[in-house]
Amino acid sequence: MEQEFHRIKRLPPYVFAEVNDLKAKARAAGEDIIDFGMGNPDQPPPPHVIAKLVEAAQDPRTHRYSTSRGIPGLRKALAAYYQRRFGVEIDPDSETCVTIGSKEGLANLAQAITSPGDIILVPNPSYPIHAFGFIIAGASIRSMPVGSDFDFMAQLERAVKHSVPKPTALVLNYPANPTAEVVGVDFYAEVVDFCRRHGIYVISDLAYAEVYFEGDPPPSILQVPGARDIAVEFTSLSKTYSMPGWRVGFCTGNKKLVAALMRVKSYVDYGAFTPIQVAATTALNGDQSCIDEMRARYKSRRDVLISGLEAAGWDVPSPPATMFAWAPLPPEFADLGSLEFSKLLLQHAKVAVAPGVGFGEYGDGHVRLGLVENEHRTRQAVRNIKALFKDPEKVRNLMDERKIAS
Repeated sequence: MEQEFHRIKRLPPYVFAEVNDLKAKARAAGEDIIDFGMGNPDQPPPPHVIAKLVEAAQDPRTHRYSTSRGIPGLRKALAAYYQRRFGVEIDPDSETCVTIGSKEGLANLAQAITSPGDIILVPNPSYPIHAFGFIIAGASIRSMPVGSDFDFMAQLERAVKHSVPKPTALVLNYPANPTAEVVGVDFYAEVVDFCRRHGIYVISDLAYAEVYFEGDPPPSILQVPGARDIAVEFTSLSKTYSMPGWRVGFCTGNKKLVAALMRVKSYVDYGAFTPIQVAATTALNGDQSCIDEMRARYKSRRDVLISGLEAAGWDVPSPPATMFAWAPLPPEFADLGSLEFSKLLLQHAKVAVAPGVGFGEYGDGHVRLGLVENEHRTRQAVRNIKALFKDPEKVRNLMDERKIAS
């Protein structure tokens, strides 16, 4: 009875738990922690979306079981979004499934298509569910290092060449969490061509499609001719409409993969609460000026954060998209690693960040900062960090203490 469960044994300790525990203890002691650690939008959804939720919830019929694939109106609204945003025609009945957030959809799709021992290609660093959804399902993960130092297609070719058995699927995420990297349609075209030739499914996570600041809007992989032969894409309302707690997402694309996901979901859930789906339909079909406001808000916060950190002596690239800055560890702290550096910031600058190692071993030289605090709080965080960096003797002593403790 003391033996650990098989699937639980495959999950490593949650890297973020240690920082979260320190953060909770600091707050319990009355300390003011400025929290950049989680990508959790701090603004409410648009008023007209909330009003529709209230209206729908007052209808007694909406409190019955919903449908696991999503109500027809919401699926049609998603298809209309793909048409106007990407110029892609989607069949709302056979090519779209509503999910309880994209995270749930990714995990249930992994359960639907994975056999024990299947190899899944996952970028590293990446959002944890991209790997661990498949690990829970029994797959073996082959990590593909990504970022400016790596040629993605060369990494993909190498991974396929040296994988036995042949990989079942490739996970993509652009704009990327945590790195904020963006790609164009030409990139997707190369990937689709390669994966079609090798018989590999592609699972694209497009959660940050509308959170971009420069250049062209991020494309969809489904814009590539032939992509739907092998690819599905996950989208979400969490960031676009500041609806993270509502848990509304979508899986769209290849009919076989969408059907597999719907089959699994038909056994495990009855879909999201109907009033939430009705309100989500209003979000997609209604006034879209809230998206411009969201984008401007995150851009302003980004600029305050990046310029402030530069003034503090921390050179952090300005993210072109997402609600995150992917910050390389300052050279004088590089030997600490991302987890210990995160603890240092939390305890001595009162700033919480996400250690990069939590997104994979190739992320250990970075920390992720979410643009989830207002500009006043962001400036205060920068002042705290600058004060820490400006006292070299104190910093050296703190580093020595860390080294001794470890």
